[in-house]
Amino acid sequence: MAIEKITWDRVGRVTEPGRYMYTFGWLTITAGDLDIWQRYPGAAFTLLAQPSSDDSIGDEFHLGAFDISPHAHSPAHGSTYTEFFSDEQLAH
Repeated sequence: MAIEKITWDRVGRVTEPGRYMYTFGWLTITAGDLDIWQRYPGAAFTLLAQPSSDDSIGDEFHLGAFDISPHAHSPAHGSTYTEFFSDEQLAH
């Protein structure tokens, strides 16, 4: 099973947190996710499925761990790294 990665470009460079419909299903993007994309526009997040409610139509996803593009540099870090979040940190 391949791990699906998603970039800011693929989600249309949204600028507000929220729940968005895409061809693969619903994606919840948090303010924290957007902060990372604003700092590292080339970052690719792991797309994580979450259980959908009976009222929901389509699959539900949120963003998990992210990889910084090798070409993106942070003024604070100057190198690439991978960051991981717990489910609590990903909650709205």
